[in-house]
Amino acid sequence: MSGSNSSVRGSQGAPEAASPLSFTVHSMPEPGLAEAGRRTATGRVKMLLILLVCAAPVIASYFSYFVIRPEGRTNYGTLISPQVPLPEALPLADPQGRAVAAASLHGQWLLVVVGGGDCDAACEKRLWLQRQLREALGRDKDRLDKVWLVDDAQPLRAELMQALNAGEPVTVLRAPREALAQWLKPAEGAALEAHFYIVDPRGHWMMRAPGEPDAARLRRDLEKLMRGSAGWDSPGRP
Repeated sequence: MSGSNSSVRGSQGAPEAASPLSFTVHSMPEPGLAEAGRRTATGRVKMLLILLVCAAPVIASYFSYFVIRPEGRTNYGTLISPQVPLPEALPLADPQGRAVAAASLHGQWLLVVVGGGDCDAACEKRLWLQRQLREALGRDKDRLDKVWLVDDAQPLRAELMQALNAGEPVTVLRAPREALAQWLKPAEGAALEAHFYIVDPRGHWMMRAPGEPDAARLRRDLEKLMRGSAGWDSPGRP
């Protein structure tokens, strides 16, 4: 009698192979995820830096023109400091007598002339020069609106209105002289109508120029203002 064999045999009588050992592998944090997060944050910082670099010339030009105001600057007009905001309650009316909200003048540069409805020769000359100055701005001319503030109740001459509406029309509004004098101020000893008044797109009166100016120098002032505000101003009103 043969001795007992402790080996377990398969169907062919051969010893059955031992089952392979199994190992449980626990997942480890993927290093790629953290790296991707760092790359995303770095990309955002770079994008912000690029945007700042692109905007820097506009910011610098505006800051230097309106804030630093170096003594050597050759602006022709008189800068108004502090700038004077357009009063919200300024009573304005169009030539037909309909009320116009002062806020409707926001959103565009304004070249303002003040004068009575009868508009004498000096007034006509200012209105003519107002048109010439705007046209001289070339591609930036649509960022400047011509405004005539009529400070009395005198009727407007039909032939003058026809001339003003040829080409790009003038914005003609009536306002009491006393109310205008609370916003716009002439030079000492001068009359209210003796100047051009420049108002920025936020409605702030920021510059005053003589009513009989050196046209070339005043044009250069306007060109500087257009360049300095190129980043935040656009043609037309909202």
